[in-house]
Amino acid sequence: MTRRGFETLQEELRRLKSHERLAVAEEIRVARAHGDISENAEFEAAKERQAHLEGRIVQLEDRMARAEVVDTSQLPLDRVRFGTTVELADLESGEEVTYTLIGEDESDVSRGFLSVTSPVGRALIGKEVDDEVTVHVPAGTRSFEVRKIRRMDGA
Repeated sequence: MTRRGFETLQEELRRLKSHERLAVAEEIRVARAHGDISENAEFEAAKERQAHLEGRIVQLEDRMARAEVVDTSQLPLDRVRFGTTVELADLESGEEVTYTLIGEDESDVSRGFLSVTSPVGRALIGKEVDDEVTVHVPAGTRSFEVRKIRRMDGA
Protein backbone atom coordinates (compact mmCIF):
# COMPACT_ATOMS: atom_id res chain seq x y z
CA MET A 1 0.00 0.00 0.00
CA THR A 2 1.22 3.52 -0.66
CA ARG A 3 1.78 6.04 2.13
CA ARG A 4 -1.19 8.05 0.82
CA GLY A 5 -3.44 4.97 0.91
CA PHE A 6 -2.37 4.17 4.46
CA GLU A 7 -3.04 7.75 5.57
CA THR A 8 -6.49 7.62 3.96
CA LEU A 9 -7.32 4.50 5.98
CA GLN A 10 -5.99 6.18 9.15
CA GLU A 11 -8.19 9.21 8.56
CA GLU A 12 -11.29 7.09 7.96
CA LEU A 13 -10.59 5.10 11.13
CA ARG A 14 -10.10 8.27 13.16
CA ARG A 15 -13.38 9.71 11.83
CA LEU A 16 -15.32 6.54 12.53
CA LYS A 17 -14.00 6.24 16.07
CA SER A 18 -14.28 9.88 17.05
CA HIS A 19 -17.38 11.16 15.21
CA GLU A 20 -19.45 8.28 13.91
CA ARG A 21 -19.38 6.27 17.16
CA LEU A 22 -20.66 9.29 19.07
CA ALA A 23 -23.41 9.91 16.53
CA VAL A 24 -24.61 6.30 16.67
CA ALA A 25 -24.52 6.31 20.48
CA GLU A 26 -26.71 9.42 20.44
CA GLU A 27 -29.14 7.76 17.99
CA ILE A 28 -29.43 4.77 20.32
CA ARG A 29 -29.96 7.04 23.35
CA VAL A 30 -32.75 8.97 21.57
CA ALA A 31 -34.42 5.77 20.37
CA ARG A 32 -34.34 4.29 23.88
CA ALA A 33 -36.01 7.42 25.20
CA HIS A 34 -39.03 6.62 23.01
CA GLY A 35 -39.95 3.78 25.33
CA ASP A 36 -40.35 0.07 24.63
CA ILE A 37 -37.32 -1.03 22.60
CA SER A 38 -38.79 -4.41 21.65
CA GLU A 39 -40.90 -2.83 18.89
CA ASN A 40 -38.85 0.29 18.29
CA ALA A 41 -37.75 0.51 14.63
CA GLU A 42 -35.49 3.51 15.31
CA PHE A 43 -33.67 1.56 18.01
CA GLU A 44 -33.23 -1.47 15.74
CA ALA A 45 -31.94 0.72 12.90
CA ALA A 46 -29.47 2.47 15.22
CA LYS A 47 -28.21 -0.87 16.58
CA GLU A 48 -27.79 -2.16 13.03
CA ARG A 49 -25.84 0.96 12.09
CA GLN A 50 -23.68 0.49 15.17
CA ALA A 51 -22.91 -3.12 14.20
CA HIS A 52 -21.98 -2.04 10.66
CA LEU A 53 -19.77 0.75 12.02
CA GLU A 54 -17.95 -1.55 14.44
CA GLY A 55 -17.43 -4.08 11.65
CA ARG A 56 -15.85 -1.42 9.45
CA ILE A 57 -13.59 -0.31 12.31
CA VAL A 58 -12.36 -3.88 12.82
CA GLN A 59 -11.82 -4.24 9.06
CA LEU A 60 -9.77 -1.02 8.87
CA GLU A 61 -7.69 -1.93 11.93
CA ASP A 62 -6.93 -5.33 10.42
CA ARG A 63 -5.93 -3.88 7.03
CA MET A 64 -3.68 -1.32 8.67
CA ALA A 65 -2.05 -3.91 10.92
CA ARG A 66 -1.22 -6.12 7.92
CA ALA A 67 -0.32 -3.30 5.51
CA GLU A 68 3.11 -3.04 3.99
CA VAL A 69 3.67 0.61 3.13
CA VAL A 70 5.89 1.03 0.07
CA ASP A 71 7.98 4.17 -0.43
CA THR A 72 7.15 4.83 -4.08
CA SER A 73 9.51 7.79 -4.30
CA GLN A 74 12.54 5.48 -4.48
CA LEU A 75 11.28 3.02 -7.08
CA PRO A 76 13.32 2.62 -10.27
CA LEU A 77 11.43 3.62 -13.40
CA ASP A 78 12.85 1.03 -15.79
CA ARG A 79 9.74 -1.18 -15.57
CA VAL A 80 6.09 -0.91 -14.61
CA ARG A 81 5.72 -1.90 -10.96
CA PHE A 82 3.60 -1.19 -7.92
CA GLY A 83 3.46 2.55 -7.29
CA THR A 84 4.34 3.68 -10.81
CA THR A 85 2.18 5.63 -13.21
CA VAL A 86 2.16 4.31 -16.74
CA GLU A 87 1.04 6.11 -19.86
CA LEU A 88 -0.40 3.80 -22.51
CA ALA A 89 -1.63 4.05 -26.07
CA ASP A 90 -4.62 1.88 -26.96
CA LEU A 91 -3.45 0.17 -30.15
CA GLU A 92 -6.96 -0.05 -31.61
CA SER A 93 -8.35 3.40 -30.90
CA GLY A 94 -5.11 5.35 -30.49
CA GLU A 95 -6.52 6.74 -27.25
CA GLU A 96 -3.98 7.66 -24.58
CA VAL A 97 -4.72 6.38 -21.06
CA THR A 98 -2.82 6.78 -17.82
CA TYR A 99 -2.98 4.38 -14.88
CA THR A 100 -1.28 4.33 -11.51
CA LEU A 101 -0.79 0.82 -10.12
CA ILE A 102 -1.58 0.59 -6.44
CA GLY A 103 -3.09 -1.77 -3.86
CA GLU A 104 -6.64 -3.07 -3.88
CA ASP A 105 -7.72 -0.81 -1.00
CA GLU A 106 -6.68 2.28 -2.94
CA SER A 107 -7.97 1.46 -6.41
CA ASP A 108 -10.40 3.84 -8.10
CA VAL A 109 -10.65 3.24 -11.83
CA SER A 110 -12.57 6.48 -12.40
CA ARG A 111 -9.48 8.38 -11.19
CA GLY A 112 -6.97 6.14 -13.01
CA PHE A 113 -5.89 4.16 -9.93
CA LEU A 114 -5.74 0.46 -10.81
CA SER A 115 -5.13 -2.41 -8.45
CA VAL A 116 -2.01 -4.40 -9.26
CA THR A 117 -4.25 -7.48 -9.01
CA SER A 118 -6.69 -6.29 -11.71
CA PRO A 119 -6.37 -7.88 -15.17
CA VAL A 120 -4.78 -4.73 -16.63
CA GLY A 121 -2.55 -4.25 -13.58
CA ARG A 122 -1.27 -7.84 -13.72
CA ALA A 123 -0.59 -7.56 -17.45
CA LEU A 124 1.38 -4.32 -17.04
CA ILE A 125 3.66 -5.41 -14.20
CA GLY A 126 7.24 -5.83 -15.44
CA LYS A 127 6.68 -4.19 -18.83
CA GLU A 128 9.08 -1.57 -20.21
CA VAL A 129 8.61 1.47 -22.44
CA ASP A 130 7.65 0.43 -26.01
CA ASP A 131 6.40 -3.01 -24.86
CA GLU A 132 3.04 -4.11 -26.18
CA VAL A 133 0.52 -5.58 -23.75
CA THR A 134 -2.59 -7.57 -24.58
CA VAL A 135 -5.15 -7.81 -21.79
CA HIS A 136 -8.25 -9.98 -21.56
CA VAL A 137 -10.94 -7.91 -19.83
CA PRO A 138 -14.65 -8.60 -19.35
CA ALA A 139 -15.46 -6.51 -22.44
CA GLY A 140 -13.03 -8.45 -24.63
CA THR A 141 -9.35 -8.02 -25.45
CA ARG A 142 -7.46 -4.74 -25.39
CA SER A 143 -3.94 -4.06 -26.62
CA PHE A 144 -1.74 -1.26 -25.37
CA GLU A 145 1.74 0.08 -25.95
CA VAL A 146 3.66 1.37 -22.93
CA ARG A 147 4.64 4.95 -23.75
CA LYS A 148 6.02 6.28 -20.47
CA ILE A 149 6.67 5.17 -16.91
CA ARG A 150 6.88 7.74 -14.14
CA ARG A 151 6.52 8.14 -10.40
CA MET A 152 3.01 8.43 -9.10
CA ASP A 153 1.91 11.95 -8.21
CA GLY A 154 2.35 12.82 -4.55
CA ALA A 155 4.58 9.82 -3.87
